[in-house]
Amino acid sequence: MSEKILMKGNEAVAEAAIRAGCRLYFAYPITPQSELIEYMAKTLPKVNGTFLQAESEVAAINMVYGAAGTGKRVMTSSSSPGISLKMEGISYIAGANLPAVIINVQRGGPGLGDIQPAQGDYFQATKGGGHGDYRLIVIAPSSVQEFADSASLAFDLADKYLNPVMILSDGLLGQMMEPVEFKPRVSDEEIEKHSEMHYDWCMRPNEDGPNHHHHEINSLEIDPEVLETHVNKLAEKYKKIEENEIRYEAYNINENNEMVCCAFGTAARIVKSAIDTLNSEGHNIGLIRPITVWPFPTQAIADSIHDKVKNVMTFELNLGQMVEDVKLAVNGKVPVGFYGKVGGVVFTPEEIIEKIKENLGGK
Repeated sequence: MSEKILMKGNEAVAEAAIRAGCRLYFAYPITPQSELIEYMAKTLPKVNGTFLQAESEVAAINMVYGAAGTGKRVMTSSSSPGISLKMEGISYIAGANLPAVIINVQRGGPGLGDIQPAQGDYFQATKGGGHGDYRLIVIAPSSVQEFADSASLAFDLADKYLNPVMILSDGLLGQMMEPVEFKPRVSDEEIEKHSEMHYDWCMRPNEDGPNHHHHEINSLEIDPEVLETHVNKLAEKYKKIEENEIRYEAYNINENNEMVCCAFGTAARIVKSAIDTLNSEGHNIGLIRPITVWPFPTQAIADSIHDKVKNVMTFELNLGQMVEDVKLAVNGKVPVGFYGKVGGVVFTPEEIIEKIKENLGGK
């Protein structure tokens, strides 16, 4: 690991992606992720990479689709309405069993909304967003360091499962500056070795000799029985992901908790601060923070509920989206409350403290 560098989240994840071997990046500018595309434009040519500002978000994701088929590490990024435009292509990539990384630096919505931080794209990211039966692996970092670390994790998971991975950030995390410690940059030799690992499935020129062959990469299946078999194989892959790739943070989860809170991303940072204050006053509040919002840490939330837990509170910068998954995890054992802010308004620790106390009976 290198020394820590003070960087914006958008720039940190771009640098981390390059260090992880990303050499192909296609995107279209949109606030509040524009620093990411600017960093890629400036830095990728220095490492023999390819940066291309597409004519639209639709064009960008289809460039990713094509590049992913060559076995290279490829990435795109956007913000909420831009991600919506990419959804058809994301479904194609998932249907074609291809690895790619997509970053969403969320902003307020719906529609064009504003450029302030929000978490209103949870449903879109975790419940499909595009058409058909498919899943994205979705990572939700809560610090600039974790945002950067999620880049290499995302590429590794994409390669492991031949599946698109989304990093679900937001405007706050993209714009804030924090110290970041980066992993060493992978060498060109390592990148080439990684590419060779995919010779058994990716597109290659039709040439004689070993490791030179052509594969058709496609998500179109006209025969319904063939398509059914294909979709069921995808479902088997998603089951393996759920079995092996759930990540979460259990913060002050113990046998004496009065309440368990749930929050993800930057919202969880604010909730942590409120919990620290409440615990210093004699309360015992815990937090389950999903790091992968899909696959979701359902069992971890279920296991946190015991006789002393009076209720569960979910805090999100939306009108209530992850709370549905939390309710499924709690399965009626205790009441599940929700508090959210929308439109780019971010709640304060004081507001969280007030809501928690209300749900503890005003104590």
